[in-house]
Order: sequence, then C-alpha cells, then structure tokens
Amino acid sequence: MAHHSGKDIDITVYGATGFTGRLVAEYVSHNYPASSGLRWAMAGRSAEKLAAVRDEIGAPTDTPLIVADSGDRAALAAMAAQSKVILSTVGPYQLYGNELVDVCASSGTDYVDLCGEPVWMAEKIEQHSVAAKASGARIVFSCGFDSIPFEMGVFFLQQEARKSLGKACVNVAGRVLKMQGTSSGGTVASFKASMAAAMQNPALIEVMKNPFALAEGFQGPRQPSSSKPRQDDVMSGLWVAPFFMAPINTKNVHRSNMLLGHAYGEDFTYNEMVVTGPGEKGQAIAGKVAASGGGMTSKNAPKPGEGPSKEEREAGHYEVLFIGQTDDGDSLQVGVQGDRDPGYGSTSKMISEAALCLLQDRADTPGGIWTPAPAMGEALIARLQAKAGLTFDVR
Repeated sequence: MAHHSGKDIDITVYGATGFTGRLVAEYVSHNYPASSGLRWAMAGRSAEKLAAVRDEIGAPTDTPLIVADSGDRAALAAMAAQSKVILSTVGPYQLYGNELVDVCASSGTDYVDLCGEPVWMAEKIEQHSVAAKASGARIVFSCGFDSIPFEMGVFFLQQEARKSLGKACVNVAGRVLKMQGTSSGGTVASFKASMAAAMQNPALIEVMKNPFALAEGFQGPRQPSSSKPRQDDVMSGLWVAPFFMAPINTKNVHRSNMLLGHAYGEDFTYNEMVVTGPGEKGQAIAGKVAASGGGMTSKNAPKPGEGPSKEEREAGHYEVLFIGQTDDGDSLQVGVQGDRDPGYGSTSKMISEAALCLLQDRADTPGGIWTPAPAMGEALIARLQAKAGLTFDVR
C-alpha cells in the first residue's frame, strides 16, 4: 500500500459537523473504538464546532480535529497528507468538492463520498482519472443510498445468476417495494444545484438523460422507459411509478458494468421504478408519485443540515427487489433491505463501511475513479451484511 506510506490517520470524516457527517462520526466512534486499532479524525471548517460535536457524540477527547475549508487547497492538501481515506459528506459536491477530489487524486489519497450528481461525476472522471490511476488514489463516488443498495444489488444478482444459471442476466429491473424515511437536506440541495446548473447549460440536460453518461464513451442499447407511471411488465398486476433516484443509480449501474469489463453484457438493460400497488388505488398512487417528482421538489423538503430525529431514523427502512432475466428466458430475483431510513441512518453506516472496506479489505484495488461494486465487490456485501444492517438474499 505504497500510496498510504507515512500516513497516521486511517479515515478522516470531512464535514463531521453537518447532519450526515455527524452521524458518520458517531457510527465510527461507537463501532470502532481505539481498541479496534482504527485511527480516525474529524474535519470541517470550524475547530469550535468540531470540538462540540466530538463531545456531544461521546467520541474520545483525543480524536484528532482537522480544520479545512472546502476552498482552501493548502489546508485540504495538509489533511490528505495525513489521511489514508477521506470520507466526504460535504455536498453539493459540484459546489464544495472540486478542490478535494483534485487533491486526493493527485496525492494518492483514497476518497469516498455520497455523490448523486452525475454531471459533476462525469466531469471529475474526465479530469482526474489519469492522475488517480498514476497516484494510486481510489476515488469512489456514490457510497450512500445513492447508489450502494442498487449498484451492489445488481452486482449480487449477477454473481448469483452466474452461479445458478451459468450466465449473467441480460436485463434487470430494480423495484422499490418499501421506502420509509426522508431524503436528507444535503440530497435535496444537491438535486437543486444540479437542476440550476442544467438550466444554465443545456448540454448538461443531455448528460442527465443519457443512461451511459458515466460509461466513458460506451453507448449500450436503448433502455426501458421509466419516466411515466404504468402497469408493470415484470411484476404483473402492479402499478409502478418513476423513482427519483433512477437517473443517478442507472448511470452508476452502467458504469459498474463497464468497469467490470461488461460482465453483465454489452447489451445489458436496466430500469428502476417504485411499486405503488395493484388496481385503481395503485394507479392513483403512481400518478401522485410521478406528479411530485418523487417528493424531491416539495416546499417542505429539508434544508441542508436538517434531518429526521433518531426515532424517525430508526423507524425507517427500505426494500428493493431486483428481477433479472437471461437471454434464454431464465429468471432470478434477489432482495436488498436496509434497517434504517435510507437518507441518513442507513447511508451513514454504508459510507463508513465502504471507507473501511477500501482500507482493510481491498488494498488490491488499483488507483482510479470507481463505483462501489467494481472497487469493493463481495467484500463490501459481506461488510454491509455483518455491520451496516443490510441484507442481500435470493428470493
């Protein structure tokens, strides 16, 4: 692990005073005490706020605190110089993530984030892939609810298909069966920033619309439509509606396929919808979901730094079904479930375990800009099931 030599901090939680960052810091502090051998730090803009959060979450008083503003390159470089992995919760990344990704890619520092901003991700892939490959930095975007349950769900289904059916599934449908819990204020802010950027530059709308926008020039077949409510073709008798995260998750799934050497096939198709139920009631709910943009644009959506209470986080959960079919008509179903609300409780556990997986289990993954499945694969699924309250099962 040459690119980590001389670094004394394993994981730095950047943005530790924000709503999600604080949950990550709390998770790491409680689950990986000093006796576990993990050395971690909290980082953000204000030393006072960092100290206050450290004390409020009950982290050890000797937890290192690093002050770094997202625009201060020298401070970010100093943070990277002592950190093996930087876990960034400081979004919208298109506003606050540019210098940090540049610093990590050029200095050989591993990086994980919660990014669901495909236009920005496409730009970073173009700008920094060569540097990351050269330095050994493993840059892994989208290590939260976008897009681990989906991207790893498809990966798990394809692994199972190869074992039980002898080949990969040529098409997969992701179906959100249950989702209890709210989006984070940061997610909503990222969505709004992406929309604002697209309004300024129409070329970005084309990137948003292209399912292969992150596949570095590869264009696969036409993908099934998922933009309107309809009666489902894979779960007969049920109505489905557009899922607001599909534009992000589908791009990550196709990028993973490309990075895995098209292990799912070059003619692979994937779509993602929310199941709203049978009959007229299912149809009515599907119409409402479609009209609200999946709830992302409502006036009472949370602001950055806001989010649900501990009780609401713990009452939250989600379940996604993946239905795969091979080219000769064999089919397979797998389920992915999470035991906390997706936006915060589950996301904070997922990104923490992704950082640990990269560090402790996947030292062999080379430098570059990755999605979770090709970077971490089965090691991440094992961790998520053992530690993060996720289950992956064949139905």
